[in-house]
Amino acid sequence: MGKGVPQSEEEAVKLYRKAAEQGLAEAQTNLGMMYLMGKGVPQSDEEAVKLFRKAVEQGLARAQSNLGLMYEKGKGVPQSDEEAVKLYTKAAEQGLAGAQYNLGVKYEKGKGVPQSDEEAVKLYRKAAEQGLADAQSNLGVMYEEGKGVPQSDEEAVKLYTKAAEQGLAGAQINLGMMYLMGKGVPQSYEEAVKWFRKSAEQGDSDAQTILGAMYRNGLGVPRSDEEAVKWYTKAAEQRNAKAQFNLGIMYHLGQGVNQSAEEAVKWYTKAAEQGSAKAQFNLGWMYQIGRGIPQSDEDAIGWYMKAAEQEDSNAQDSLGFMYLNGRGVPQSHKESIKWYTKAAEHGHVDAQFNLGFIYLNGLGVPQSDEEAIKWFTKAAEQGDTNAQFILEFISDYGQDVSRANGEMVKLFIKAAELGNAAAQNNLGWMYYIGLSVIQSDVDAVKWFRKAAEQGNSAGQKNLGSMYENGRGVPQSNEEAAKWYKKPQNKEN
Repeated sequence: MGKGVPQSEEEAVKLYRKAAEQGLAEAQTNLGMMYLMGKGVPQSDEEAVKLFRKAVEQGLARAQSNLGLMYEKGKGVPQSDEEAVKLYTKAAEQGLAGAQYNLGVKYEKGKGVPQSDEEAVKLYRKAAEQGLADAQSNLGVMYEEGKGVPQSDEEAVKLYTKAAEQGLAGAQINLGMMYLMGKGVPQSYEEAVKWFRKSAEQGDSDAQTILGAMYRNGLGVPRSDEEAVKWYTKAAEQRNAKAQFNLGIMYHLGQGVNQSAEEAVKWYTKAAEQGSAKAQFNLGWMYQIGRGIPQSDEDAIGWYMKAAEQEDSNAQDSLGFMYLNGRGVPQSHKESIKWYTKAAEHGHVDAQFNLGFIYLNGLGVPQSDEEAIKWFTKAAEQGDTNAQFILEFISDYGQDVSRANGEMVKLFIKAAELGNAAAQNNLGWMYYIGLSVIQSDVDAVKWFRKAAEQGNSAGQKNLGSMYENGRGVPQSNEEAAKWYKKPQNKEN
């Protein structure tokens, strides 16, 4: 056993060195790889470069490609995409598939060469025809996106399949997505799961996250929150921000794990720090109501602002609320309207309703029935019953009576006492801000509660706010959390 072959890495180095000193290019390249990986010798990028360069001078394609990679990564030499391209080109012209692939990537990204999807496709195709899985996968992407070639989902699927069957995790994810969406193949959750699982079992965090979502939603597999948590956890521990957010949701809602606000905050924080807008919003919400973390309006504002700057409409709506009520920031109608408007323009139904109410009653802006009706209509078209009620009210009684006066209050009271949840919520809001009635937190809570108990989402949110702030009721974070609208829980 072991006859004629090295018994150890050290022995291999001796043999490679002897042959390299005799000028054998393959041995020089092999010895360079030993230095690069620190096998049988102390790791040294500089020594690896010296040896690769000697083999390059003899025209060895593998050495050209290796030295190109050293220039691309800036290992043992100053980083230079231009030098990398020169070396990849020499190796690619000799037919080395890996160099053809690397050069294709350079053309696709326009690094060291003018950007050209067409050149990238040519090179990927050459490498793909030699069976290189990475090239097959990248060429598949070019077909799927119609870059440098006519768009074709069918061609993309063929190429993804070739690469996936060679075990390439990225191609397995891409093929799974094609089956999930029915692009280029008949739609099949089962086939999608099959390929996601293959990739996930190789440790790909994106595939693990997607597989977790398939289990949570029961797509192609029996629904299982426990399995979802298992796969989210694997991906989250690899710092996958989407998985961290999703795992935070599972702990927040107690699905597949014991409910834990502290664990939810932990995972939201990890995802938020990586820039996940959804996690930033949820973390802000946890700070706002003091769940799993000490209550802090200032910290809530900080996270809402980060998410809002990424155009997260939930965060923008929350900032509108915080500025309107002077929570963690100086009270400002101007800033409140600014953030409500941003959220409303993104289609956020609560913000649209709030803007309508602000314009209807001239709160910090010139009163405008036209603007009020515009925003109430947008909210009503999304099924918001509160906005629908006010539009019906305006239609029945005219715009003049819609302004903040005693007649509106009488009509709202009449509808509220008849059990109209939207009227109850709106009446509560009038008592909350003292609009045409004597301001009363107690009466506001009374009407918010009636609306909330009928499932009115705005009433639930408003009642939660009253508990959170101890207005009209004893302060209680637990009661606030109970009534508040659920956190953003749609998975990435």
